[in-house]
Amino acid sequence: MPGQDYVYVADSAHCPYGDKSPDYIVARACAVVRFLMDRKADAVVVACNTATAAAVSCLRSRFPIPFIGMEPAVKPAALASHTGVVGVLATANTFKGSLYRDTVMKYAAGVRVIEKVGRGLVEAVERGEVPEALVRRYVREMTDEGADVIVLGCTHFPFLQEAIARAAGPSVRIINPAPAVARQTARVLSVPLSASGMSAEAGSRDFCSTGDPAVLQRTAMSIDPFLTPENFHQVNIQ
Repeated sequence: MPGQDYVYVADSAHCPYGDKSPDYIVARACAVVRFLMDRKADAVVVACNTATAAAVSCLRSRFPIPFIGMEPAVKPAALASHTGVVGVLATANTFKGSLYRDTVMKYAAGVRVIEKVGRGLVEAVERGEVPEALVRRYVREMTDEGADVIVLGCTHFPFLQEAIARAAGPSVRIINPAPAVARQTARVLSVPLSASGMSAEAGSRDFCSTGDPAVLQRTAMSIDPFLTPENFHQVNIQ
């Protein structure tokens, strides 16, 4: 949807959420949504599995706009597995959430699900690092148990996807839920998806960080070549 206007908030000053209390995550999520609504957001993608698990129900009850959350991609993983063993790499709070548990009970009854808490990975991505040894350890703890599909259960982890694929080997499929979230967002907004990709004529794009925006800037600009430093801002969201 390159023609849409986007405001992205990285709550880096309070990251990671994975070991925070549910009440803390709800408070931060509400503060960020108020900021986005002040910027005239028509819808909000809760681009964090942990925040979705802890806060999306509360957000939907408090704010009069649609919210698109991150649903654990357990269903496609279970369907794709040949060994009957699926690995999920996520944060501790994502695994504790009712959305994850309900999804596993509904769609993964016939497979074994290996849950791996990726401690240290979010912090590494926030620093712009790829911790190969740590990734290799977590991945092998799943593949050694027979997992032939690995679900990226945190929106930081696609930035480690190449390292995860190297550690897993060519016979293991990696599932990134982001494309499904994009399709759902387009459906909610009744906006057609474009195959043309990014362009200089796209809608406005503001990238905001509650911490140092340098890592956000470096990461985003590596994805979208049309971004400039003027697209990035440090913000204080209370």
